[in-house]
Amino acid sequence: MKLKILVGTTTNTAESVAQSIELDCADLVDQIEVQLMDGLDVTVFDEPALFLICSATYGSGDVPDNAQALFASLCSEPKFLGHVRYGVMSLGDQGSYPMTFAMGGRQFDEKLSDLGAQRLGDVWTHDASSGVVPEDAGIAWCREWLNTHLPVLRATAPAQA
Repeated sequence: MKLKILVGTTTNTAESVAQSIELDCADLVDQIEVQLMDGLDVTVFDEPALFLICSATYGSGDVPDNAQALFASLCSEPKFLGHVRYGVMSLGDQGSYPMTFAMGGRQFDEKLSDLGAQRLGDVWTHDASSGVVPEDAGIAWCREWLNTHLPVLRATAPAQA
């Protein structure tokens, strides 16, 4: 099974978390692909994969600039995504933005859910003001998330010809 990590980032922290997961979790899945959201649209979800949205939060709870086109596509070109299984990692700064903390990833979660996609597990959040290293915490969460959900996904996946 392929894990496709879609990255929305402003300061490259989300990209660093995704790249750390790519290196550390390679033993758990057949393939991991990290892809920045730049220029993507809803068709990115046509590919058979387990998706992981790794998104920072920009400004007052917005998705990052490089994720704007994908988010807009989900809104303006809605299509049923019932085949999509995904997780969400949402980064933010609760100390500076308590009311909109980690809303970038949560906006993707809400939109994907509205389109019929199924989130696996809880949304993981990272608070930049916590002092916790995001790469370390992200790897730990992702390893647990994959170990919990991959066996079920593999058992229910259609047989490949």
